[in-house]
Amino acid sequence: MYICFVADSFSQIYIQLVFVVRGREKLIREAWEEELFKYISGIITAKGQKLIAINGVEDHIHILIGMKPSCRLSDLVKEVKFSSGGFINDKQFIKKQFRWQEGYGAFSYSQSAIKNVINYIQNQKEHHRKTTFEEEYRDFLRKFDIEYQEKYFNKGLDS
Repeated sequence: MYICFVADSFSQIYIQLVFVVRGREKLIREAWEEELFKYISGIITAKGQKLIAINGVEDHIHILIGMKPSCRLSDLVKEVKFSSGGFINDKQFIKKQFRWQEGYGAFSYSQSAIKNVINYIQNQKEHHRKTTFEEEYRDFLRKFDIEYQEKYFNKGLDS
C-alpha cells in the first residue's frame, strides 16, 4: 500500500499511464527494454513518486504509479517521455530518431484493483498476442467512460 502524508492529509492515488511510440511504430526491442524500464523507474523515483509496475510491447508501454498529490501528472509524463526518448537516442538503440507520440492515457484505480492492474501490466506480451493496441486502448476508453474521436486511432496521427 502506498500512502502519502501531506500536512495532516492522507492520500492514496494510483494511476496507470499508457503511452505510444510516435506513429505507433514497433521500435521498442526486448533486447533493451529492461534498461529503458529501469531508466524510467529512476525518473519516477527521482520525482518523488513510486513506480509499482512497468512493462510494454514494441509500440507502447504501461506504467502504474503511486502518486503524491503534490505531483502534477502532466509534468511527470512530460519528463518521463522527454528523458526516456533522449535516453533511447543517446544509447542508439535504434538507427533513427526515437520519439513518443504526444498524447497519453491516464487511468485511476482503487486499492482493491491494484493486484489486477499489476498482473495486467506484467502480462502485456501475452495479452498483445491476441489484442492490438487499438483494441486495448478503445476498451480502456469505454471502461472509463472517456469520450474520444476515432480519427486519433489512425496510425501516425499525433493527438
